Amino acid sequence: MSVIAFENVTVNYDDRLVLSDISTELTESRIGIIGANGGGKSTLIRLINGLSEASTGTVTVDGIDVAKKGKEIRRKVGFVFSDADNQIVMPTVAEDLAFSLRRLKLPKSDRQKRVKDILEQFGLASHHDHSPHLLSGGQKQLLALASVMMVEPDIIIADEPTTLLDMRNRLEIKKTFVRLPQQLIVVTHDLDFIRDFDRVLLIHDHRIYADGKPEDVIASYETLMQEMTA
Repeated sequence: MSVIAFENVTVNYDDRLVLSDISTELTESRIGIIGANGGGKSTLIRLINGLSEASTGTVTVDGIDVAKKGKEIRRKVGFVFSDADNQIVMPTVAEDLAFSLRRLKLPKSDRQKRVKDILEQFGLASHHDHSPHLLSGGQKQLLALASVMMVEPDIIIADEPTTLLDMRNRLEIKKTFVRLPQQLIVVTHDLDFIRDFDRVLLIHDHRIYADGKPEDVIASYETLMQEMTA
């Protein structure tokens, strides 16, 4: 697994504090990140591939400084957004996947094979020539994940991947995530989704409030929310 390191990381947007003095290493295969809205969890994961920048401190992936070598990092770290429509750019499913390979300059035959293989892997082969916008919510999310997988990253980050999904599609995404060989980091409000993960971080009040086994951190979160609403 890769080593993702935060060292004394603080993030401010104008005069608003988003993250405060975060120092930790993420090395486990399956990591969940939870917390109330506005606590800083989405900013935390965006720091890993350069979608956000630290105001102070450093973020590294396998020793590579994200702020200095963002292009190299984005080849190692794939990012799946909560709304898959934000990642759809081409008129057909196959073209959308092939678009992910544009920077690799592969021969046409290699591109076609990789698209064919990933469509089969994600159960989307029958939608090869369909418009992505006609897919179900779960299929769109699978397409977004498949697009990230096309470039074979070492790490996959998913920001609330089940937010817009019904139960059946949520379970399909869960099953797909279990099969992924990559290191996986998931931000979610779906606590059941991450109960079997290796580690969970609770981000609260712009800091790491709890960090450890899923059952312990989820219990801390539930207690915290009960106290805040009492």
